[in-house]
Amino acid sequence: MGKTKVLFVCPHGAARGPMAAAFLRAYGGESYEAYSAGVTPREIEPLTVEVMQERGIDISGERARGLNEYLGREHFGILITLYHPAEPEHPIFPGVGTRLQWIFEDPGEVEGGEEQRLAKLREVRDAIELRVRGWLAERAAQPGPAPSSDVS
Repeated sequence: MGKTKVLFVCPHGAARGPMAAAFLRAYGGESYEAYSAGVTPREIEPLTVEVMQERGIDISGERARGLNEYLGREHFGILITLYHPAEPEHPIFPGVGTRLQWIFEDPGEVEGGEEQRLAKLREVRDAIELRVRGWLAERAAQPGPAPSSDVS
């Protein structure tokens, strides 16, 4: 059986999505193909690259992609949104087998200097890493198909 394709979506694809996809590739790459997209994509935040390098993961070659790059071209078994449903940019992506929602703070909303921004990116990075690892452990422990929803 082939790998399950997972699409991580956040509003801009500049931090949370690339981090989640990188962690899934690092910890679950034997079973999953990980992608990320932004509803309205922006460039990947350079500090995101820096905090991922602290974990030994290089995302410097990544670029933010928009959902339109995947619509009608890729089928994803799982779509995971990484932000609160009340945020205005919520994707409609037909044909996805399982939709999950993992809510993480937007590190791009932090005011202040580089140190404050780095601290928030590290906090969000660590939370995403824990969530990806926990989700992989949950899925490995489940016999049969995965549940169709997972809000946390």
